Amino acid sequence: MEAYLLDWANLLLRWLHVIVAIAWIGSSFYFVFLDSSLTPPADEKLRREGATGELWAVHGGGFYHPVKYAVSPPVLPPHLHWFYWESYATWLSGFALFLVSYLWSPSVYLIDPRVLDWQAHYSQWAAVAAALAFLVVFWLLYDGICRVVARSHGIGGKGDAIVGVLVALLVAFAAWLACQLFAGRAAFLLVGAMIATTMSANVAHWIIPGQRKVVAALKAGQPVDPIHGQRGKQRSVHNTYFTLPVLFAMLSNHYSFTYAHAWNWLFLIAIMAAGAAIRQFFVLRHGYKLGRNAHPWPYALAGVLVLLALIVWLRPAPAASSATATAPVPTQAEVQAVLTQRCVLCHGEALQSKGLRLDRDEDLRQHATLIHQQAVVTRQMPLNNATGMTDEERALLARWFQAGAAAR
Repeated sequence: MEAYLLDWANLLLRWLHVIVAIAWIGSSFYFVFLDSSLTPPADEKLRREGATGELWAVHGGGFYHPVKYAVSPPVLPPHLHWFYWESYATWLSGFALFLVSYLWSPSVYLIDPRVLDWQAHYSQWAAVAAALAFLVVFWLLYDGICRVVARSHGIGGKGDAIVGVLVALLVAFAAWLACQLFAGRAAFLLVGAMIATTMSANVAHWIIPGQRKVVAALKAGQPVDPIHGQRGKQRSVHNTYFTLPVLFAMLSNHYSFTYAHAWNWLFLIAIMAAGAAIRQFFVLRHGYKLGRNAHPWPYALAGVLVLLALIVWLRPAPAASSATATAPVPTQAEVQAVLTQRCVLCHGEALQSKGLRLDRDEDLRQHATLIHQQAVVTRQMPLNNATGMTDEERALLARWFQAGAAAR
């Protein structure tokens, strides 16, 4: 019953998480596009009021005319729409999903004894504490970098470039460390959760508080300090570059050939860099259309080249050796014996994890391709090899499949 209820919690939390994440990322991408596409106001009245940019757009059968006041509008409107619940709901639902999927059963999903045997040297709860520390410590270090560089070099220009380099190095180190401590699947997702936590913390600790201070100053009739807008803009831009790496990390658990690789940390760093480069292309593309910068095609090309290099790097190993090919074809009973010992605990009549049974002959024929893919090609299953499937047993399954398992 517990496994059944956890599956429902996972389903509903994942559904909620995707819905609110779409709302957050959509609004974030829209405002980055808006800032990049604004042009100086044509109306003299708007310029006198302090408007710094405007945009005309058509959508859904109507015309829209957003106007930006970089510091403050001439009159504070009675109603302001605040964009923050999308961020908070995304983080809360994501953390709940992380709790249910990984922290609830750390010995199954978080820990891989082949990477680090937490239970032998420490405890599974030490692994949970270390995973949670990633979320907190990364935010503190990232925030410290932004604060220190802002004091020494200001916000924008050279200061932003320094922050970008230091944060990239921090992310790379965190990705390497996570892959030395946790199961590959958990490490990838943890790096994504770590960055996503920082994105939401940017909203909660800098963007929204700065906007509240601006509104409070306007209501009190006091001059507005432009630093609040500059800080908010900096953190918002950081968030947009974080987005594609985070999305990959969250989707990676479906693709074991990425996180199961021996150099999984290097792959993660490379693909996150590719995502950030591709995002840079789309950010600068709007400015190019207005003649503000050169065409950003080199960023897109760099991202695509990295992706192509990763595709070549992770290509499957050659087919089985001739020695394996000449080995006897295992019988159905031999295959079933391996699966009964290594797989049926989770995929038998009692549990049927993911709706999959492997304790009957018809199941073996129906799921032969899946068994071969998961246990032989990607070696994803058994999960973290918790039941200790040997290389010889995987070779046996390979010979069974290559001999026409589905037709046997």
